Amino acid sequence: MKRILSKLVQPTTFILIGTITRVIPHPANFAPIAAMALFGGVYMGKKQAFVLPILAMILSDLLIGFDSLPMRGVIYGTFLATVLVGLWLKEHKNTKNVILASLFSSILFFVVTNFAVWAFGGMYAKNLLGLSESYVMAIPFFRNTILGDLFYSGVFFGGYEFVKNLIKRSKFALES
Repeated sequence: MKRILSKLVQPTTFILIGTITRVIPHPANFAPIAAMALFGGVYMGKKQAFVLPILAMILSDLLIGFDSLPMRGVIYGTFLATVLVGLWLKEHKNTKNVILASLFSSILFFVVTNFAVWAFGGMYAKNLLGLSESYVMAIPFFRNTILGDLFYSGVFFGGYEFVKNLIKRSKFALES
């Protein structure tokens, strides 16, 4: 069973999913990268878990373009932090915690990246009003971040557990 599941959870598959879903038309911030990072932290080795979301981001950024290096660093860093959340989730995995970890990752991304937009960009005044404006203007994107993270977490975690249980049942049925 473990061999079958490991074939299904190939790093290349996740990198391709992450890259393709960022390149094809989709609502802004509705992407699987955070869900990949969470899933990787739970089901993959540490090295793979940290490398997968970054490779997917780099490949898709090569196709859609890069913004500033500081922003890329911040965005990539939030996904690495999400892998750490996934490593915690590995020891506390249940449906409620997967949902909460996904929501936490969305909030982390929103807070950190919009602070960086304010700090590194020239769009907002460098004062509290400018900072608050940065967060207010990002609210529509935050909605999509939450929905995308929850959707893809459901697909990855739910799909994996579904297949795992299906294989267990069929293996038990064959042995009976």
